[in-house]
Amino acid sequence: METKWLEDFISLAETRSFSRSAELRHVTQPAFSRRIQSLEAWLGADLIDRTSYPTRLSPAGEVFYEQALEMLNQVNSARALMRGKRPAAQTTVDFAVPHTLSLTYMPKWIKALESGFGRLNTRLIALNVHDAVMSMVDGGCDLLLCYHHPRQPVQLDASRYDMILLGREALRAYAHCGRDGVPDFVLPGSAQSPLPFLSYTSNAYLGRMVDLLLADAGRRLHLEKRYETDMAEGLKMMALEGHGIVFLPESSVTREVKQKQLARADGGRSDWEVQMEIRLYRERPSAQRPGKPLVARLWDYLNRPAMAGTERGSKRPPRNRLDKQAR
Repeated sequence: METKWLEDFISLAETRSFSRSAELRHVTQPAFSRRIQSLEAWLGADLIDRTSYPTRLSPAGEVFYEQALEMLNQVNSARALMRGKRPAAQTTVDFAVPHTLSLTYMPKWIKALESGFGRLNTRLIALNVHDAVMSMVDGGCDLLLCYHHPRQPVQLDASRYDMILLGREALRAYAHCGRDGVPDFVLPGSAQSPLPFLSYTSNAYLGRMVDLLLADAGRRLHLEKRYETDMAEGLKMMALEGHGIVFLPESSVTREVKQKQLARADGGRSDWEVQMEIRLYRERPSAQRPGKPLVARLWDYLNRPAMAGTERGSKRPPRNRLDKQAR
């Protein structure tokens, strides 16, 4: 049995909706249903009453719900206990980071951070956005680094979690280009000749950001989906081979743009991009959960007056239409 099956079942028990729980768990509905069925097969009992609508738990499901909560709590407590007993635990900062930021922003940020704060021992847990947030909530990490947008916010209780704004970056359209820097594909395309589109899956955070961008574009964009994955790096590789147009965070293509392998495919238009915040979160220390002294020192360093208001060295880009509408 996998702990994510327990998390899936608890979500379903609370929402009473397969589609809503699949959305919250950032998986497709068929995949979510298979995981519930796997849990039922492992238990040897039906947890969902599939003869009724809306969704409701079977008698066995009602009983197992309380057990699932207790089991998950025990697993998380045991993990926290074991991590606390590791010799290096107090001198290592555990980060939960979405895949894209772990490959693009994190390495350069850590290097810049160490130049001022000093050497850091870090442990990176690369996850999707939902699981990264859940790692913070469950006590599985010290710090959470993630994207944020007012219309796709990270739902963390401000009375329990502290936040630092590290910077902002743009999500824009890119395509393969020649040595002249001219992209193979340029927005907006046309109804007669739609542009080949390399798309995120519907459960990906960046995919939802692209959906917002397309919905609010000042002019209709004509795109024909040719390829789909939840990994920005996978989409970039397809774009580099000339397969189509892709929306990527600016930091993920810095090298490729400089080397004239990829070029902006939006003609420089700001209404075909969206600005995302890069945020750092921690659980606020308490008497019951004081946290690591190292993390407290790091947090104080990042909050120094000398760094406040500079967005940690990043330049603030101009707001676009999406930002204005979200205000």
